[in-house]
Amino acid sequence: MPVWQLLYDELKDRSFMVVAVAEDSRGTEQARQWIEQAKTAYWCLIDADHCVADLYGMVNVPQAVWIDEAGRVVRPAETAGSTDHFRRMDLATRTMAPEDQAARLAARTAYLGAVKDWVLTGRHALATDDARRKQPRITTEIAQAHAHFRLGTWLRAHGKPEEADRHLAEASRLHPDSWNMWRQAADLDAVGKAGGPEFWARVKALGDRPYYPPPDLPGFGR
Repeated sequence: MPVWQLLYDELKDRSFMVVAVAEDSRGTEQARQWIEQAKTAYWCLIDADHCVADLYGMVNVPQAVWIDEAGRVVRPAETAGSTDHFRRMDLATRTMAPEDQAARLAARTAYLGAVKDWVLTGRHALATDDARRKQPRITTEIAQAHAHFRLGTWLRAHGKPEEADRHLAEASRLHPDSWNMWRQAADLDAVGKAGGPEFWARVKALGDRPYYPPPDLPGFGR
């Protein structure tokens, strides 16, 4: 059973809801199969236009935003329990060392525990000014990147791949931190490319910079 389903089952009587959003520019049917297979009781949405990522400044998956019962964002977009341990994966066998697997599991458990703690006690929620400061800033370049990305995906859907690819490439140039844009463009170009050599080369180019910046929560080093 999905870990978010377990958390939802435990906390649903506390007016808690998980809203999962699949961002897939290839269309709703591409994501629908996975949602139906999971059979979750919480809400699952399909966002082919990446509106949620635009609004909340999401640049990768999985990311989460905490919103309280008054509709206030108390934790802006942050990595939701994933870590960079995958970067030490053996690419030939697609396996990770036991200690890396354990560390990744511990991080996921810590994140879910923090969500539960927030629901039950209010801990980890940021004050309004702190949440505002942590909210990703939408610069002119990022706004232009979103425009190029949407135009590129539209052109792809309407049979103009060469023109589309120019706009998708410009979107990634303007907003290089958005793995969402790059991954979706790669999947539109060739299914599976987003996890292939091009992806690993891009990850390697990060150097010491994180792929999954750890959230400012107990159990996560920075």
